[in-house]
Amino acid sequence: MSIKSDHWIRRMSEQHGMIEPFEPGQVRHSPVDGHKIVSYGTSSYGYDVRCANEFKIFTNINSTIVDPKNFDEKNFVDVVSDVCIIPPNSFALARTVEYFRIPRSTLVVCLGKSTYARCGIIVNVTPLEPEWEGHVTLEFSNTTNLPAKIYANEGVAQMLFFESDEICATSYKDRGGKYQGQHQMNSFHFSGVRAVILEFPHDPSSYARFPA
Repeated sequence: MSIKSDHWIRRMSEQHGMIEPFEPGQVRHSPVDGHKIVSYGTSSYGYDVRCANEFKIFTNINSTIVDPKNFDEKNFVDVVSDVCIIPPNSFALARTVEYFRIPRSTLVVCLGKSTYARCGIIVNVTPLEPEWEGHVTLEFSNTTNLPAKIYANEGVAQMLFFESDEICATSYKDRGGKYQGQHQMNSFHFSGVRAVILEFPHDPSSYARFPA
């Protein structure tokens, strides 16, 4: 299994719609007003994705136990904003701006950008499987004891594409995966997200205020 280059990423995206919307180069300044942003677009051996401005922030204001089999949606605060503030030792869910169509011979691995990793903000995404398509759900873990910012419509993670020398017998599409074609965040159990269980303060007043 070999990693694919920028030439392959451009060809697959421009001719086969693998990534939409697609940026063939690296964008480092806002196309709106020119201010510096966290870069996104095609790199030498990967693609830097952006997160959309829709977030689900975990608060645990009800002081409940986190149960992956029976998660209480009321523990999430829905936020639509250009900036997401994640409380200390908490996490937030978001989705990519980009829509992906993964080829049958390809597996995609996601790594967080160093800009966020150096600040203690970790991005978790499970591999994108062959013939899966949709917006990727992103999980941001704030491992610090301070509130942390996530910027919408800027780079947050890098996708690496690996092509196998043999086509798989069964793809994600073949087995009818329930997250095929997802367009938005719909529950705690996402395709492309790894749940992270953390400890949270029991005093609701200790949480940061969220942007309106």
